Amino acid sequence: MYGIDAGRGQRRPHRGTKAAAAALAAMALLGACSFGGDEKEGAGPPNSRPSVGQSSSGTFWVNPDSKAAQTLTRVRDEGRADEAELVEAIAEQPVGQWIGTEDPEAETRRVTEAAAAADRTALLVLYNIPHRDCGQYSQGGAADANAYRNWIDRVVAGIGDREAWVVLEPDALPHLLVPGCVPEEFHEEQYTLLREAVGKLGALPNTRVYLDAGNPRWVRDPGGLVEPLRRAGVEQAHGFSLNVSNYQTTQSNAEYGKRLSAMIDGKPFVIDTSRNGNGPVAGHEDEEAWCNPPGRALGERPTTETGDEQIDAYLWIKRPGESDGTCKGGPPAGEWHHSYALELARNAG
Repeated sequence: MYGIDAGRGQRRPHRGTKAAAAALAAMALLGACSFGGDEKEGAGPPNSRPSVGQSSSGTFWVNPDSKAAQTLTRVRDEGRADEAELVEAIAEQPVGQWIGTEDPEAETRRVTEAAAAADRTALLVLYNIPHRDCGQYSQGGAADANAYRNWIDRVVAGIGDREAWVVLEPDALPHLLVPGCVPEEFHEEQYTLLREAVGKLGALPNTRVYLDAGNPRWVRDPGGLVEPLRRAGVEQAHGFSLNVSNYQTTQSNAEYGKRLSAMIDGKPFVIDTSRNGNGPVAGHEDEEAWCNPPGRALGERPTTETGDEQIDAYLWIKRPGESDGTCKGGPPAGEWHHSYALELARNAG
């Protein structure tokens, strides 16, 4: 299985058959994508907060109504200056907007219009494929293939001709390599849905699509992802994404990404550096080392000035400060985890 080992971190076996659970345990599979947010977090008006990450039209957009920004306002109002300084390190940066399901067209339009009005580029994350996350903390996704197609169509309509970078379906392809995760009878359907989504998004005039490819500790041999990426339509995508919601170092991702890129026609890639400042938790003692692990730190700030022509950007795709799930005392996935946010910023120095 191409050295499948680590995804987002160690995780519990999938809630499937005993055989599937045993297979997962034997591989010490890590994985699980924490939902980055929901459709209830408003796009807000264009803002003047400085950000980094030069793109073709200026900078990536910073949401002035993010959970981090809301928390920053609250702690300032309460006179907690030390905490405010730490939260500001998160709130001032552009992060991924994880598009929800309530009204994806309206939500995507709000985000991209606000970004365009500020002469910035929207960073969107699409995470709604059926059978999402192997039944773990971020389980769910669209009810079926047609529901997913409708959701994608509405996102496409919401983007229109405005500039956007889209990270498509974190974890989806590596999960197809995990026995007992996505039922076998749905594998071809998932490839078809991803290929169709890449095609529709890639056909937009000002949209870049990055198809997710896990991280260096999940599919250890990048060659194992070549066929899945091709079946999912990577040739129509701008490139691929690595390390979404994970903690693997920028260096390890860069080395891995270059090996994988060389196998798929030199496609460029982006790296999620939101929480990888201290790298991953050492060892495998914790079965959920991916979930709100202690001692982590914010990583490189979002930028397209990576100094490497193969790496399009360092991005904060996972929104730092938002929980991975109800582990280690954390709130539900995607909710603000205040003590964890402070630790990430404090450890970044």
